[in-house]
Amino acid sequence: MTTTLPANPPPFGGEADLAGTVRRRFATGHREVSPAAVVEAVRSTGGAVLGDRDVLRLAARVHDDLVGAGPLGPLLADPAVTDVLVNGTEVWVDRGDGLRRERITIASPEATRRLAQRLVAATGRRLDDGSPYADAILPDGTRLHAVLPPVATGGPYLSLRTFRRRPFTLVDLVSCNTVPPPVADLLAAVVAARLAYLVVGGTGSGKTTLLNTLIELVPRDERIVLVEDAAELRPAHPHVVGLQCKTSNVEGAGAVEMTDLVRQALRMRPDRLVVGECRGAEIVDLLRALNTGHEGGAGTLHANAIADVPARLEALGLLGGLPRAALHAQAAAALQVVLQMRRTATGRVLSTVGLVAAEGPDRMVTVRPVWDRSSGVSAAGADLARLLAARGARVPELLWSPSR
Repeated sequence: MTTTLPANPPPFGGEADLAGTVRRRFATGHREVSPAAVVEAVRSTGGAVLGDRDVLRLAARVHDDLVGAGPLGPLLADPAVTDVLVNGTEVWVDRGDGLRRERITIASPEATRRLAQRLVAATGRRLDDGSPYADAILPDGTRLHAVLPPVATGGPYLSLRTFRRRPFTLVDLVSCNTVPPPVADLLAAVVAARLAYLVVGGTGSGKTTLLNTLIELVPRDERIVLVEDAAELRPAHPHVVGLQCKTSNVEGAGAVEMTDLVRQALRMRPDRLVVGECRGAEIVDLLRALNTGHEGGAGTLHANAIADVPARLEALGLLGGLPRAALHAQAAAALQVVLQMRRTATGRVLSTVGLVAAEGPDRMVTVRPVWDRSSGVSAAGADLARLLAARGARVPELLWSPSR
């Protein structure tokens, strides 16, 4: 049996060698890395023996390695993926039901380092031995955090939080059982009544998703000003303006902190002020803003349960120089509702709706459960119903039917 060899066989051991050669050609040259240029390079380098489909597939792989997220690209493009984590060469993915190890791996820690440095450099940031960690937002909205050795003892480490291109609506959250239908009516009433609320929960519990969804319920004739450490909120609302923190430059100057942005936001004629995540002294400025006529504001806060919210506020208030008694007085006047998100084995869910109140002779803030996923509506539901009615909002049937 005679085997006929291709007229111009590629001098490579396989597609991996061919892809590596094409990557090196672009790395050492000055050509624009466009999809068409990569296809041409694949063909001329030895891909002439490949079929059109294989050439296009290989060219897409090389292009993603050069300007995209490399082997992580397909994962970031998956709409079900919320987080992609790289530990050295291992890849872990969260699709809403917890972290799972992916079959794909990155070739070596050095390849992970190069990928991290390229992604960070594309955002105008620096990642090297002199600056071994970086936090950045990729052009598509994906949030990236990278840490290099020796700070990362088993690294490099990459953490990517994906950006959902089509925001969830309240109907979406009901359909995936994140929010029960009767509670969805309650959330809509809270927004309509211009009650100030905090969305609390642990990391990855869905706080930003729920907040983004509720912002979309704000009337279209109102102006919303968002203040975030890193821009993650993208509500489908016609009048949203956003402010984002800025890190210092290599000389250590030029940083813009959350407290600065909250103060600037108050000068931008906001109808609703939203702080993406309260993690420091900016809580003091937010509470002051909500006490000076800016009703209906919102934010997120790390807390394991609604009962932990007062202590968490105290800790953040101390960072801003606000004494404990003053913090409780400000919080009692500024906040009305707390929404608790949790991660479960079946996904992220709204677990509790709480009502903020000042109790006792010292008027300390407490958060009483109004509705709980396991026990339903409590006696505090009547108090929230009266508050909604006083604000001119429709009182949901849920609050008049504690047995539901």
